[in-house]
Amino acid sequence: MASDTLISANVVDYLIIAMYFAVVIGIGLIARRQVSDSVDFFLSGRSLPAWVTGLAFISANLGAVEIMGMSASGAEFGLPTVHYFWIGAIPAMLFLGVVMMPFYYGSKVRSVPEFMRRRFGTGAHLVNAISFAVAQLLIAGINLFLLGSIVHALLGWPLWVALIVAAAIVLSYITLGGLSAAIYNEVLQFFVIVGGLLPLTLIGLHRVGGWSGLTDKITAAAEAHPKDIAPADQQLNSWPGLPLTGFDSSLLSVIGIVFGLGFVLSFGYWTTNFVEVQRAMASNSISSARKTPIIGSFPKMFVPFITIFPGMIAAVLVTEIGKVKAGGTVPGGASGEGVAYNDALLYLMRDVLPNGLLGLAITGLLAAFMAGMAANISAFNTVLSYDLWEQYVVKDRDDEYYLIVGRVATVAATVIAIFTAGLASNFSNIMDYLQALFGFFNAPLFATFILGMFWKRMTPTAGWVGLVAGTASAVVVAFLSEDTFGSASTGTLAISGQGAAFVAAGVAFVVDVVLSIVVSLVTAPKPVAELRGLVYSETPREDLVDPDEASHPWYQRTIPLAGLSLAIVVVLNVIF
Repeated sequence: MASDTLISANVVDYLIIAMYFAVVIGIGLIARRQVSDSVDFFLSGRSLPAWVTGLAFISANLGAVEIMGMSASGAEFGLPTVHYFWIGAIPAMLFLGVVMMPFYYGSKVRSVPEFMRRRFGTGAHLVNAISFAVAQLLIAGINLFLLGSIVHALLGWPLWVALIVAAAIVLSYITLGGLSAAIYNEVLQFFVIVGGLLPLTLIGLHRVGGWSGLTDKITAAAEAHPKDIAPADQQLNSWPGLPLTGFDSSLLSVIGIVFGLGFVLSFGYWTTNFVEVQRAMASNSISSARKTPIIGSFPKMFVPFITIFPGMIAAVLVTEIGKVKAGGTVPGGASGEGVAYNDALLYLMRDVLPNGLLGLAITGLLAAFMAGMAANISAFNTVLSYDLWEQYVVKDRDDEYYLIVGRVATVAATVIAIFTAGLASNFSNIMDYLQALFGFFNAPLFATFILGMFWKRMTPTAGWVGLVAGTASAVVVAFLSEDTFGSASTGTLAISGQGAAFVAAGVAFVVDVVLSIVVSLVTAPKPVAELRGLVYSETPREDLVDPDEASHPWYQRTIPLAGLSLAIVVVLNVIF
């Protein structure tokens, strides 16, 4: 164990962390007893209640994106970062539950690519399955990089050693218990994350003198470094979000947030990302499946208070982060290669938390990254086994064979993630990298998916052509931007950071839709008789709802819960 660690933990902190890991492995061992076939391993036997899948739905997303990425963006941009939750998540989650989940659950598909195969055939299915698998390996690498960074900061181990140890821990319980182990651990991790990070917000706010003290300090820092730091009024108000988008025009910034983030990226992620949809598909009824993302929306809308707010506090309370924001370079950081915005939460923990609470907060971070990585790995092994291996490599084998393939895929994905973690280490703000990936993979998928669901004339050929063209156009925009691919980007377009990701996603969506319409008009569609359960107009209403739900109290019904969630998020947008 190295002596020059970023975080000074003691025996109590390590004991808390050790207890947590013991519970995690125990859950994996218990879940293993319930795995008798591939449906148990990949979809938990479709047996879980809505409150469990709802919390797992959120916890699966409460990984690197939510914790380090959002705290990094909070430190860099301030309050506009809340758009990733209140504009870029809640509306799409409600749409998933109310409109799209009945199609997924009712068709009994085992993955989103399988749904694409039924709607569009093997061309779109193969493109979607491969792109999804690649995306999960890259995003798992993000979670693993940050998980390894925590281990490095805590123990002082070299980053490559920390990556291997962190990967081994996640691998153990996913390989043992499959999706059940992942989901039950995600429910536990949700409470551990909140319990670990809430004290950080409360103590941090107390240190800076409450909300008024935080606003005063942000204002003072902005006035002291006007060339490097965005004006305080832009950091302390969510709209129009200029620091986040990087645009000079308030109108373009709002359009970028609403269309690029709120529609294309958000709906593309939440409605077609099998990492999230898989949790809802593990529920015990179509009613529970619909309520899963809606139940998850309630804790989701309050996550900014334990992620973004600590980042904003770190920017004015932590000396190192303040210097980085003012344009300086500071040696050290969790990676050992210099302090970055990604380190905001770690440095704030170092400065404000006493031992004991420090151990709880570290455990919360470890839980978050493990939840995120486990979600990526469990989705990857399902798609590789069902959608690629069974469909195109080895067909018509018994169930036990594909269960073994799933376990091998889990090990392989974890090993590959160790290498993709190196890509994530090149970004000072991990959200820049993540949003670029979403623009490449999720935006065109959403365009194809939503057009095919509501337009029965869309053809199988248009399905795969639109996906390929949409992804390619997003990559082209990334190369033409100033920094998405680092030195490989040409700078032809004066856009950078997350604003570039919003533009790339918007271009991918438009190109996909336009090309899909053109191709559909000159190619043959599927027979209408084959579209039941796949296209809205051809699916009877009784296939989309649970007839028993009408007799439940309002707080157990899908539409009233969705309406309440939407009302609360509108109020939050008005307040902030």
